[in-house]
Amino acid sequence: MTLIEETRARLGAIGAWLPSAPLAPPPDVERAATRRLAELGYRSVWSGEGPGSREVFAHFGDLLASVPDVVLGTGIANLWARPGVTAEKGGATLAQAHPGRFVLGVGVGHRFQATKAGEAYRPIDRMRAYLSEMDDIAAENPSPVAFPRVLAAVGPKMLELSRDHADGAHPFAQPVSHTPYAREILGPDKLLIPQQTVLLGTREDARESVRKRVALSREHHIEAYLAGWKRLGYTEADIDGPSDRFVDDLVLWGDAGTIAKRLDELLDAGADHVLLTPSAATFGSTVDILAELAPAVVR
Repeated sequence: MTLIEETRARLGAIGAWLPSAPLAPPPDVERAATRRLAELGYRSVWSGEGPGSREVFAHFGDLLASVPDVVLGTGIANLWARPGVTAEKGGATLAQAHPGRFVLGVGVGHRFQATKAGEAYRPIDRMRAYLSEMDDIAAENPSPVAFPRVLAAVGPKMLELSRDHADGAHPFAQPVSHTPYAREILGPDKLLIPQQTVLLGTREDARESVRKRVALSREHHIEAYLAGWKRLGYTEADIDGPSDRFVDDLVLWGDAGTIAKRLDELLDAGADHVLLTPSAATFGSTVDILAELAPAVVR
């Protein structure tokens, strides 16, 4: 069995994606929450690295040591936070200590979408160079335990890089129509692990959640999201409205049964493993909603 096949089997269908900032709780609260989600049947728990979050490798080292029998994934480790050699060694260290339980998600990170130290760059070029750094150190000092590497990929070029130089893709904040689009580019043999916002409530509740997502994307100049939405056929009017169609595709809303049926659509469209993020005001309510959803969504 290949590494990707092993990872796909370990992950199963449904995991959880928890906020790392500004909703991140103290470490003991996060450990308890991760343990609770694992006991509810979520096969993986992911979190990211951004302004105000903990350093991702130390963060996940603590969680892996504290919570047994669940896969943990970085969504994402920001490539501007450390050299590629450090990311490769960090991933290898966690994989060796906890075989089969760590997935390294790597991404550019929204704070650096335009420039770094005043120098313009293309995200795809920076990612390609970063992966080369990782590959060079891995060739010199191979990890005794292999671990999967997935990329924060939305557009076609980053998805192609995910296909050709990684084990798959971890798209974030994309509508359901992105999953078949991404699967077509990745092909059948790579991992596709989308994050998906869910909301127990009405379309109007979901519309407010989408407004906040769009506002944050514009505020932080996350052009990959905005361009990706338009690439999938959503107009400026759809995005700024936001229209019913855009709301329904960006947020799975309704009762638990309705959300479960929408998740089946994503899995049927090519997702290997869907990471659920409730639209919630606090870390505690995020975990409580995942607990409420578990009987309907966990497979």
